[in-house]
Formats: sequence, structure tokens, C-alpha cells
Amino acid sequence: MPTYNFAAGPAVMPEPVINQIQRELPSLGGSGMSITEISHRSAAFTDIIERAEADLRALMDIPDDYAVLWMQGGGTGQFAAAPLNLATTHQRIALLDSGHWAVRAGDEATSLGFKVDVVGSTKADHYHTLPELAHPLTAGTYDYLHITTNNTIEGTAFHQLPATNGTTLVGDMSSNILAERYNVRDFGLIFAGAQKNLGPAGVTIVIVRRDLVHQVSHLPSMLNYQLFMDKHSLYNTPPVFAIYACGLVLQWLREQGGVDEMERRNREKSGRLYDFLDESKLFYNPVTSNARSLTNVPFMTGDADLDAQVIAACQAAGLMNLKGHRSVGGLRASLYNALPLAAVDALIDCLYHFEKDHA
Repeated sequence: MPTYNFAAGPAVMPEPVINQIQRELPSLGGSGMSITEISHRSAAFTDIIERAEADLRALMDIPDDYAVLWMQGGGTGQFAAAPLNLATTHQRIALLDSGHWAVRAGDEATSLGFKVDVVGSTKADHYHTLPELAHPLTAGTYDYLHITTNNTIEGTAFHQLPATNGTTLVGDMSSNILAERYNVRDFGLIFAGAQKNLGPAGVTIVIVRRDLVHQVSHLPSMLNYQLFMDKHSLYNTPPVFAIYACGLVLQWLREQGGVDEMERRNREKSGRLYDFLDESKLFYNPVTSNARSLTNVPFMTGDADLDAQVIAACQAAGLMNLKGHRSVGGLRASLYNALPLAAVDALIDCLYHFEKDHA
């Protein structure tokens, strides 16, 4: 019986990548040294990080006037880095409140002394749909508008971006980077923790328009975009293994057909699961249909004890990490790029038989 990992993060990685890591772990490229041992200043690692950047640029069509930085601290670290680097003119940020991680980003910026205006929220609707701008943004008022492109916990995603009226758009893309197509030029800054859809925990991708980056006084070095640009992400010892693994995933993605092919597969995977849930008399997904995520699907029965039984039945069938986030409850299936369609079919089959047995 195969085992399928539906975890929201750290999450499933492509099997060929895992196998390659296993083969190469004792001796990278026949060097006699493991990837966990090589210097970040070595020619071998220079090749790794340069190819990873080149593959990321090709996959996302990143223009030359955007820098690619490999940083640490996860998306949470960027909740501080983004305002410290970019909110230097007005000290004021607009935020669309679409759920837990958007709130966390706003709280972090507020704690650093920035003015954060919530310009749209669906909190009153339990985040079952996406917020819209309450009023058009006024040019020259905000340093940027922050959005979470995909809400891992609540299961919503911006498939169409809000109109910014010239205000710089910052996107936390942690849980759907490379899972569906976005135009990088629509953003001033994109960041993403790798551990959900790109690689292991430990490295954060930052894609930032170069003209937005400048010297900022009293800025911690590890959050300083200008410093990381100048040092080509090698200001200190970077997460060598995590970058290596991300590089292998990026190569795999290109071999599979790139972002457009991943989006096609993710629409097929999520579509099958949503169709089942919509037809089910036991399970339901609470999200408005046009706001549904392609990568994170929460669902439940409405009975916590019954939800727990479903989770146990799924686990017995080799379907792992389906427990929903504590703030939402129920179940959650994360359908990242590396999760095969067969996993979704196995989940639907398990849910179907559970419902049949508990009719």
C-alpha cells in the first residue's frame, strides 16, 4: 500500500528528487564530500546556486530587473524584512486580510512601528471568501499593498490580483509559488518559504524589483535586501542543503513541463476533490467556489468526533497528515506539485467508503 503525504508544510517532495538526494548524499558529484559538508564558497556550490536561480527565472519568467535572493527565516522573517526594506517613504502599508498569515504579517509590521491599514477583510465571513478593496487605493498613500496569494489554512487563493492603482504589490506566495501562473511584473516583491511547494525547510525565496531596494539605516544584516543583493545571497553561510534540494526540485519542474503544466495538474487534482466534496452528503468545503485554492483544500463533516474518525481511517489507508489546522478543524488536503493524481484518487476512494459506511 503506497503512502501519500498531504501535509501543508514541510510537505511532499518529488520522489525522483528524494532518490537523487539519497544517491548523491555520500559524495556530491564524485567529490568524496557530502552536500552537507561542502563550502558555500566552493565552485560546486556556486554552480548549484547559479543553476537554481537560472531555473527559477526560467520557470517564473523573472525579468532581469528583479533580483532573486536566497534568505532564511521563512515567510515569517519576511513579515519584518518587507516593511523594513520597502516601507521607507510613507511608513504606511495597506493589507488585505484574507486569513491567519495576512494577520500575522500585519501584526509584525505594526510591532515594528509601521502604520498598517486593513483595506479589506473577510474575517466576519470566517475567511470563506477573499476580501476586496473597500475603496480604490490612492496613489502615493502607501508604500505597498500586502496580500497572501494562497491561504494555506483557510483554503482560498487570489487567482486574479487586486487593482493597486500604482501602489507596489507585495505577495506572500509561500504555499502556491510555482503551482499556478502569476506575472512577476505585477509585483514589486514576492517571497515564499520553500518548505511547502519547493523544497525542505530552511530557505526562503525573495524576488524583488531592484529599483525598490536601497540602503536603509539601522537594518539588521540578515534582513537587508541590499546587502544580500550585493553579496549574491552569500553574506553569511546560506542553507546549503536546502538550496541544493530546491535546485533539484526546480530541475524536476522544468522536466515536467514547468508552471503551466503544474497548474494544469493542480486544477485537475483539486477539481476532482472539490467535485466529490460538492456532491457528498457527509463532507463539505466551506470556501466560495471562485476563491478556492488549488493547493490547500479544507473540508469537514461538521462533527469533530466524526472528523477524527475520518482522519484515523485515512491514516490506516496510508493517507497521512490530513488533520486540519487547529483554528479551522476538520481535515485539510494539501495538493502541492509533487503530490500525484493517484493520491487524490486514493483520498476520494477512502472518503467515499467512509461516507458509505456512515450513511
